[in-house]
Order: sequence, then C-alpha cells, then structure tokens
Amino acid sequence: MHTLFSHLKGGLVITAIVLSTLIHFVPLIAVTLVKVLIPLKLCRLVCTRMIIGISTSWIQVNNLVFSLFHRTRWEVRGGENLSPEGWYLVLCNHQSWVDIFALQRNLNGKIPFLKFFLKQELIWVPVMGLVWWAQDYPFMKRYSKEYILKNPHKKGKDLEATRKACEKFRTTPVSVMNFVEGTRMTKSKHLRQKSPFQGLLRPKSAGTAFVLSAMGREMNTLVDVTLAYPHGVPSFWQFICGNVSLIRMHIRTLDIHEGLRGDYFNDRDFRESFQQELNAMWAEKDLLLGEMMAPVWPETEEKVEKAA
Repeated sequence: MHTLFSHLKGGLVITAIVLSTLIHFVPLIAVTLVKVLIPLKLCRLVCTRMIIGISTSWIQVNNLVFSLFHRTRWEVRGGENLSPEGWYLVLCNHQSWVDIFALQRNLNGKIPFLKFFLKQELIWVPVMGLVWWAQDYPFMKRYSKEYILKNPHKKGKDLEATRKACEKFRTTPVSVMNFVEGTRMTKSKHLRQKSPFQGLLRPKSAGTAFVLSAMGREMNTLVDVTLAYPHGVPSFWQFICGNVSLIRMHIRTLDIHEGLRGDYFNDRDFRESFQQELNAMWAEKDLLLGEMMAPVWPETEEKVEKAA
C-alpha cells in the first residue's frame, strides 16, 4: 500500500509539473517570437526580462508542488549574503538529477536565474534551442585540437567568440552553473578515475577556467555549493514520489581573485596553478561532504527548514 500510494503521489506531482510547464511555455514562446521578430535593443531587453520572469515563476510553482506533496527535511547552511543583483559562478558536486531541483529550490530568487554554458551546436535543437537563446544562455564555441592543428589561424578565436557572446552580461546580473566533475558521481566512475577523494570525482578545471575567461572581471564571486543525501543518493523518480527524507546543502561564497584569471589553454604555469587551487577546494569539499553525511551534521548553527 505504501508503494502504491508513493507511485500515485509521484503521478500527481508529474501531472502538476506538466500542467505548469504547458501554462508557462505558451507565453514563453510568444515572448520569444517577439524577441526574434523585433531586433530592437530595448525590445529584446524587455523580452529577456519577461522570459526570465516566466521561467522563475515556473520554478516557484514547481517548488510549491514539491512542498505540498513532499515532506523532505532541508538542512541548509550559508548563502545569507547572496543577491539577485550579483554576478556569480556557481560550482557544485553532482550525484543525481535531483541536484538541479535542489539548487533551484534554494537559490531561486536569491541570485540571478541559473544558466548553463551550452555547446554552440545546441542552438539548433528544435524549439529548445530557441528558448535557450531567448533566455540568454551563453553558447560556448570550442575548436578541437585537431581542428586547430589544421587551421592554426583559428587559435583563440573560439574563446573570443564566446567572450563576445557574453558581453550582454556586463550590464545584466547573471549566474552561470557548472557541475565541475562533468558527470554524476557513481562508485564505478570513482573507481575508474582512481579519484583521490572519498565522495567526489576529480574536478575538471578547463570548463571553469573557460567560463571565468569568457565572462571577464564582471563575474567576481564564486558560489561553492555542496549537496549531500545522508539516506542515500535518490533517483529522479524517488524524489518525485516524495521518498527523500533529508537533503543537506552548504553554500559558501568566495571572491574570484586575480590568480584565477588567465590563459588556461596557452599558459602552462597558470594552468597548473589553477588546477592546484581547484583540487584544494575539492579536498575541502570532500571533508565537508563527509561531515554532512553523518547522522547528525556537526554544529547547531544550520538553518533547518521543514516542508509543509
């Protein structure tokens, strides 16, 4: 009976989210078409703000649905000094698709709408490519080593093109999300990588360095998020069914100092320095993750929230 009730609840949650998505998608597409058809700067700026407002509303409705059907206990520390007017690079460990819902729940409205760097080719995905473009998702253009060898005059042009695409963010606050491990953490991947960390995969530094280089000095704060599931990493369906009893999140902010800015792809000394700093950060995150997985999270200063 418990399993039947759980699946029934999951079906109701999925239905509610699908209805919310359809309701929000219609005005989203309408405003997107206006942005495409009227290429005036002011019009596009207004359309972009409307699109972000619609997307933010969609997340808020999803959060409301989860709070109505779920009784997940959230333990969240940090993040008090965040602002929707800031420029942030958000880094997080990655264990489950639930991570995205957790980030949206706890960061929505506190920082600018979360965006991901997308490969240039994804702009041609039917419908969604247009939506991502309308939401001002930054599209990343990268040439392969083989291509550069055959076309040496193209060296550095991909980064320059991405920088140019990011110019719009110099006057508009933005949050760029990056799962530094590049994939979800599993035991098999951990063994295959021979990761030196207990609960994390090796961080991939190139993507993070690329974002910082492309965004320039406007991006001045790093938001380091650590997610833990003490009762086991949940699947998407387990979360939808409300079978996740506890989720913990730690948020800390760090200044992006000049030592993190440089030419990662052509400056070997900077590349090694950047890798060392990111690995040191990941070692700290690994220790913190171990504490967060304990039955009782050490210290009593955490902000504890219970879903209604």
